[in-house]
Amino acid sequence: MPLTLLLHCRDLEKTREFYQSALGFNVFDSAEETLTAEKQGGRLIFTRSDLWEGSSGFSGTIYFTITDADSYFASVQGKVAVAWPIQDMSYGSREFGIKDCNGYHLAFQQQQA
Repeated sequence: MPLTLLLHCRDLEKTREFYQSALGFNVFDSAEETLTAEKQGGRLIFTRSDLWEGSSGFSGTIYFTITDADSYFASVQGKVAVAWPIQDMSYGSREFGIKDCNGYHLAFQQQQA
């Protein structure tokens, strides 16, 4: 089943620019004070609204499964803060991780055969 995450951000325009320019996501306005970033079936929704009535926090890494991790890493390297470089993992994926403009950790993985 597809999963969509709703995440808080401070600056929608900075988030739009990061996801469009650095990551090559399709980004569009989805509701008042909200934008959606999509790539290869993965979707994140960002809002400036304080829907959580307090300090928001996220502990973890958001994983996207992609078809070619090496090519995607080459296309974003130098545009993003790399959390860990492209590598083969012991659990059977080839992946890399980044930190986005809002402080969220994202990983992009390709399943190995």
